[in-house]
Amino acid sequence: MGRAGLTSGRVAEAAADLADKVGFEKITVSALARSFGVADASLYSHVKNVQDLRTRVAVLAASELADRIAAAVAGRAGKDALTAFAHAYRDFALAHPGRYAAAQIQLDPDVAAESAGHRRLAETTYAMLHAYELSEPDLTDAVRLLRSAFHGFASFEATGGFGFSRDIQASWERAIEALHAALEHWPAAPSGDGAA
Repeated sequence: MGRAGLTSGRVAEAAADLADKVGFEKITVSALARSFGVADASLYSHVKNVQDLRTRVAVLAASELADRIAAAVAGRAGKDALTAFAHAYRDFALAHPGRYAAAQIQLDPDVAAESAGHRRLAETTYAMLHAYELSEPDLTDAVRLLRSAFHGFASFEATGGFGFSRDIQASWERAIEALHAALEHWPAAPSGDGAA
């Protein structure tokens, strides 16, 4: 493939595809240039350096993940929304490991603020939790619980970390049930937790 037709968007998408194949931390400008059949210099009119390339992949991946989750939870509430959210999250993480890893990186605050995908992920998560009638700081605590549970489960599954004979899908379904129960019966904050 020649230099013609290269755009910043195509470069980011190709880098995301490469990340899914070789791992997010292994994407480089040189590797991406080889995939396009061009010299490294041809890409530097589209990306500043490898950090910029990885940031662009992170922004793209967050947008794709947000799209998947928003489509899954549309028209749902409560446990149905939580279940749809959880499945969309896990499916994306397993199907697109490089993109998923990119979506987890800590971005420069200015970049994160401009990332529509990151904003939509946060908005969709908080909207999904609306049915559980949590207020701050419980709402943020619940978001952190869900993110930790989904990320941990998907990460262990992706690396073969579940070694027992128990069916992984059955464990996943039970985990969602447990999270739903926790959200419905959220414990009162202990006095003096400093959350005011």
